[in-house]
Amino acid sequence: MRKTIIYTAFAMATAAFTLTSCEDMFGDFLDKQPSNELTEKEVFSQWSTTESFHFDTYNFLRHGAKRIKDSWLDAATDLAETSYATGGVRTSFNIGNYYADSGASELIDTWEHYFRGIRKCNMTLERIDKVPKDPDLSVEQYERRKSAYKAEARFFRAYFHWELFLRYGAIPMIKVVLDPDGDLLSNYKTRPSVKEYTGWILQELAECENSLYTVSEVEKNILGRVWQPTARALAARIKLYMASERFGKESGITWEDALKAADSFIADYGSNFRLYTAADGKTSYQNAILYSAAETGDGNNPEVIFWRNDEKIRWSDISADTPVGEGGKGGLCPSQNLIDMYDMADGTSPFAAYDATGAPVYPDNAGSCPAIRSGSNYNDIHPYLNRDPRMEASVLYHGSPWGDGNINVIKGQRDNPVGNANATPTGYYVRKYIPESILANVHSGTAYRNWIIIRYAEILLNRAEALNECDGSRADVLNALQPLRDRAGLTSKLVDRTDLQTKEERRNFIRKERTVELAFEEHRAWDVRRWNVAVEALARPIYGVEVSMQNDAISYKRKVVRQRVFTGKMYLYPIPEGEVWKTNIENNPEW
Repeated sequence: MRKTIIYTAFAMATAAFTLTSCEDMFGDFLDKQPSNELTEKEVFSQWSTTESFHFDTYNFLRHGAKRIKDSWLDAATDLAETSYATGGVRTSFNIGNYYADSGASELIDTWEHYFRGIRKCNMTLERIDKVPKDPDLSVEQYERRKSAYKAEARFFRAYFHWELFLRYGAIPMIKVVLDPDGDLLSNYKTRPSVKEYTGWILQELAECENSLYTVSEVEKNILGRVWQPTARALAARIKLYMASERFGKESGITWEDALKAADSFIADYGSNFRLYTAADGKTSYQNAILYSAAETGDGNNPEVIFWRNDEKIRWSDISADTPVGEGGKGGLCPSQNLIDMYDMADGTSPFAAYDATGAPVYPDNAGSCPAIRSGSNYNDIHPYLNRDPRMEASVLYHGSPWGDGNINVIKGQRDNPVGNANATPTGYYVRKYIPESILANVHSGTAYRNWIIIRYAEILLNRAEALNECDGSRADVLNALQPLRDRAGLTSKLVDRTDLQTKEERRNFIRKERTVELAFEEHRAWDVRRWNVAVEALARPIYGVEVSMQNDAISYKRKVVRQRVFTGKMYLYPIPEGEVWKTNIENNPEW
């Protein structure tokens, strides 16, 4: 760990906040900031500067849009391709170069980013009890805030360690403030076991939960804060991961543990959350992502549990991911691989079989259509007709209404002009997480796009997956998923389907359902790893579609867009070389 992690702690703490500063909407907990010239002693000498130091921890929550040199983590999976050649994942992840500068914000900077956040948490925990009470606070208010801040610091410390684990595996757990003048990892070279590492994280979450703000407290004026449901929801996610094939033997956590964790969240907090619903399936799903979880002009979203609370964004914030015909740069372009995972609008499956990645089984001749299920009304000549409304809410395809016109990806037309290197290579543009309202009045609109980290839909998916692995009855497993299908507007019931009879069929279906529901929310990269199918999913070619006009009719031809590289060692990132050289910490296998 570099000394700059330590020396920049206060620069980070006192920098202008990038989270919202709109007091009327979110309260004022992110507005206070100390002078950027304060010393550590001065910061912890009064309550107001200590609060500001602690609140800055929220800035260590990362927004997924364009995070990796203007590209998304899901463009490093089979769900999408970045259109422009300079996109970070195209010249790092997708060609197997995990040391490339273009991918540094994810592959290298993540290490320092979260260790900085961990140091901040440890500083708060070690110093806050000695900070004098603000004269404007009652003793009761002072004690409650202090208790909540310590619980938040413990939560964030656990969360940051978890994010590091996903990328680097079990690494040293830092529970104290390290000496900036010493050899920072001299006592932290031995890597713990998976069981020890994740067990400590889960213990931290369990112990901090009761001291976090309650639902009623957060509803008052501090929306956007970590609250009690956040700790329980994260614990449920971690137990699901640790019960999965990749980790189950090492972690000691069972599918029964994962099921109990999801059930406990629903039992204790389920009355406070629900799937967002609107007039129709497309709008319901679309607004579940775009509507703020805070009380804003957009409304109150009861689905969001944990999110990064940001200010409104403008055209410049979405232009890198909008169609070239709208004046954008193309950006995150969904793949045909993802399109093929969406069911029909009547709730039936378009294809005959799905594999352990959740994708349909593709024929050997790459780029060909998967075998169509007997009796399906799917037709590759009209591939978007009568599909799951979540597809329309997530993907812009040829003919989709958008902005001041319709998407047209025929060669030479509006969204695929000749000579524009940024035009979609897959035949699709992203719709999810892009507020269309910004396009109004010559791109002068604004909108919220808070990054969702956990929402209630994931809890339902977690429960269904764990229930199936615990040999739950067919009806119970499928009924656990039904609310998500109902919200999307799919008309038939899962229990009526004849292709979900076996546990394996249901497992593959649950993986498919999880993928489409959580697409572009940074789940796919970690899901395929915990299922132990990352090579199968991420080394698969990226498919797209070529749209043309043939004999006065629209024609769709599948194609291979890009070959991808993914090998077994890429399940984990390499620890940054500088850290290995300085500390002699054991790097990950084969790196």
